[in-house]
Amino acid sequence: MTSPLVKDRIYRSPQALAGGVLLLGIIGWLGIDALIRGNGRTPWLALALMILIVPLVVAFTLRPAVFAGDDRLRIRNPFRVITLPWGEIEVLRSGYSNEVIVTSGAKYQLWAIPVSLRGRKRAAGRQAKAQARAASDARRGRTEPSGGGYGGFGGFGLGGGASRGLHEPAEASGPARAVTDKVMDDLRETLENRAKAESAQGEITVRWAYEVAAPAIAGAVLLAILLATG
Repeated sequence: MTSPLVKDRIYRSPQALAGGVLLLGIIGWLGIDALIRGNGRTPWLALALMILIVPLVVAFTLRPAVFAGDDRLRIRNPFRVITLPWGEIEVLRSGYSNEVIVTSGAKYQLWAIPVSLRGRKRAAGRQAKAQARAASDARRGRTEPSGGGYGGFGGFGLGGGASRGLHEPAEASGPARAVTDKVMDDLRETLENRAKAESAQGEITVRWAYEVAAPAIAGAVLLAILLATG
C-alpha cells in the first residue's frame, strides 16, 4: 500500500501579488487606450512597451514562489527555477535578504520571501510591550495581599491564578517574530529534519525561464527598432 503524496508547502508574498495585479491593471488600461485612440506611431510604441513591461512585472511580482517538499526545496525566482535537495543545502540565512547557501558555496536568493524590516520592528515592539506588561503584572502580584480573610480575591487564590493565566500565553507563543522570519524558521526546521534522509539527496538543477525572458527581449528589440527609425 503506497502512502499518499504530501503536497508541497507554497510560500509567496501577498504584497507582491497585490502590487503585480495593480500594476498589470494600470498597464493594461493605459496600453489598450493608447492602442485604440493613439495616432501615428503611438499604438506601435504602446504595443512594444506592453510586450516589454508585462513579462517583467509578472516575473518580479506574480511569478516568485518557494515550494517546500519532504525531499527538496524548489525556488521559483523571476528568471530561474532552482531545485535544491535538502541534503545539498548548507544553511538558510536571513539578513537584509533571505538566502539559501548550498554545500558548494553557491547562494540563491528567495525572492518570494522578502525580508520586512518594518515587520521586524513591529514584532520587536510587540515583544517589548509584552515584556513590560509581564513585568508590571509580576510587580502587581507581589504587592497584592497573599493571606486569607476577606481583604480581596487574592486570599482565595484568584489573584495568583489570574496572574499565571496572563503569563502563560505569552510564554507559550514564544518571542514575537516577523512573518517572513517565521517562514524561515519553518524551512530551517524542515532542513534539520530532512537533510540526512536518503530521498532528500541528489543534484541541484537550475532552469532559466525563457518563457519570461523571450517576450521581454522581443519587446525591447521592437521598441529599439521603433525609436531608431523614428
